[in-house]
Amino acid sequence: MASHRILIVEDHREVSRLLRSALETLEYELEIVEIPSGEEAILYSSRHNVDLLVADYLLPGMTGLELMKKVRNNHPQAKIFLITGQSDPKIRRTLADAGADAFFTKPVEIADFLDAVERHLGLIQTFLPPEPIAVEPEDRNVNGGDRRLPDLLVELRQKLKAYTVLLMDDTGHVLARAGDLPNPNAETALLSSLLSVHSASQKASRLLGYPALSSWTIFDGDGDHLIFAPVGDEHSMVVLGKNIADESHIKETLHTVASMCELIQAAIVKFVPAQPKKDIPAYQEPSTTPLEVVEQNVKELEPLLQSKKKIKTDELNQFWEEAADQHWPPSKPDMLSYEQAKQLGLAPEEDAS
Repeated sequence: MASHRILIVEDHREVSRLLRSALETLEYELEIVEIPSGEEAILYSSRHNVDLLVADYLLPGMTGLELMKKVRNNHPQAKIFLITGQSDPKIRRTLADAGADAFFTKPVEIADFLDAVERHLGLIQTFLPPEPIAVEPEDRNVNGGDRRLPDLLVELRQKLKAYTVLLMDDTGHVLARAGDLPNPNAETALLSSLLSVHSASQKASRLLGYPALSSWTIFDGDGDHLIFAPVGDEHSMVVLGKNIADESHIKETLHTVASMCELIQAAIVKFVPAQPKKDIPAYQEPSTTPLEVVEQNVKELEPLLQSKKKIKTDELNQFWEEAADQHWPPSKPDMLSYEQAKQLGLAPEEDAS
């Protein structure tokens, strides 16, 4: 049984087939339904559950916004992706205000489309809220303060034409991603190894007197290049792509990554919850000085060190005689000590010479 049902509403057959083929590449159990008109989609959604609606913004007889409202009346939890051939920023803003979860322009960037499907349907683990509809660059704050973290990763991936961009914390947990590694099964081992390399490079940078944030690592894997860069003191970014660190454009690539790191750092402050700081008890001065502690200990031991009465020699001899009597006879009664044998005349006589 399929875990999610995706409804594609598109009157252009070639677009609908392209989206379906892309979705079928995902390694999940998905039921994909293609419908060419908004009216048929409304009828279908009234009879079946819909987890994700992917619809053209302009449909015969109605708009994608109208269809979105109808489907959400039947399925409030449904995610909505709208697609259009128009790139008017006003349309983007209208869709964002209307509550669409994602917006794509034709031709659709398949990698970004699949990333959005996985995130919004909860098919991949993430600790961050899903990205909203991206607005035009001129509508964004230039310092990156109001830019969403997933958008920044997708943008960097597009600029470098990389396979994947990952953001992780200092424990190796992936906080956000755009795209997947070619071998997802090796992800945990790879990130763990990168953390070890990163830690060593940070220490080397400090010993050489360089800023710790300058310790970048670049791997050349026979055409596939991996860039591992710090983002602040507690996060790192992994960028993997085909020839992204070639000598011909390495400076441009590193400049792009460095610029994006600054924007990502600003977004982290806003979108990644800060870990609560542990309360450390304030240092308190001791109520007594070490000398006072010694004097107090001597005072407490003094009664034990002083005898209540003076012991006489006779009393001391009597104590030892009583102690000897308590331990007599010896553990082997058939044995005599040398002194006892001597008193009984059983010991050999001593040589006077």
